[in-house]
Amino acid sequence: MTEVHPYAGMTIALATMHGKEVALAPAFAGLGVALLVPERIDTDALGTFSGEIPRLQPPFETAVAKARLAMAATGLPLGLATEGSFGPDPLIGFVPLHRELAVLVDDVHGQIIRESCNSHETNFHSGVVSSASELDEALLARWAFPSHALIVRSEGGSAIVKALRDRPALDAAITACIATSPARQARVETDMRAHLNPTRMGQVELLGELLVKRLRCRCPLCTAPGYGRVDVVTGLPCSWCASPTAAMLAEIHGCAACGERRRRPRSDGLRYSDPAHCDSCNP
Repeated sequence: MTEVHPYAGMTIALATMHGKEVALAPAFAGLGVALLVPERIDTDALGTFSGEIPRLQPPFETAVAKARLAMAATGLPLGLATEGSFGPDPLIGFVPLHRELAVLVDDVHGQIIRESCNSHETNFHSGVVSSASELDEALLARWAFPSHALIVRSEGGSAIVKALRDRPALDAAITACIATSPARQARVETDMRAHLNPTRMGQVELLGELLVKRLRCRCPLCTAPGYGRVDVVTGLPCSWCASPTAAMLAEIHGCAACGERRRRPRSDGLRYSDPAHCDSCNP
């Protein structure tokens, strides 16, 4: 007999203004769980991608606060939120990296479960122009426009136009923002909000599947759902000199409810690090 999941038949409050329920609901349906988006919830109050309202907390704390907003609005004991961040890959530098974090606040078991995924599959880009004609169609295609929306803002000014998905509106926004810019320039950037960025929405869907996979794992000690990797141990030896490197040596799996922790070998079975990552062989 298949064991019934602890969340089966329950409803999770999902904090989103950008249609993420479309990407997340199918995975959670596999647990027998429904997602409910509150009718009136303002996650932008915690910060916006476009920067008009700054994010004052790191992604994890922001995601928890979002989930709590949804829980307060619905009265439900389970809340879910995701938080995306974009920027240069810290290891590669010039390649854009998309980090997506999901947080499930579970007041039934007294825990907060997190799952994340990173991807270089993103259209995250921006550029400064002095006229609309500087944006040629080849560049816009690389930015996945018009299937992915753009934002235009006045360089050095306060004007901003979001959710641009056709060329005439884009050109008009650039002209208007240049007119109010002290530098007579406009900054054009990709709109990374999930409902206007199918590539990001795809990562949200993948993250939902990863989170549900984690929720299916029960703690060996207290049986709470969500048992999985919570930390890593570095020090994988170099394949040339055997010196410890910054690469992962082992995984720490644990439970957010009872604090159980267990060390496990790397899941990929790798025993040695590439010398390129060794401070002794490649200082």
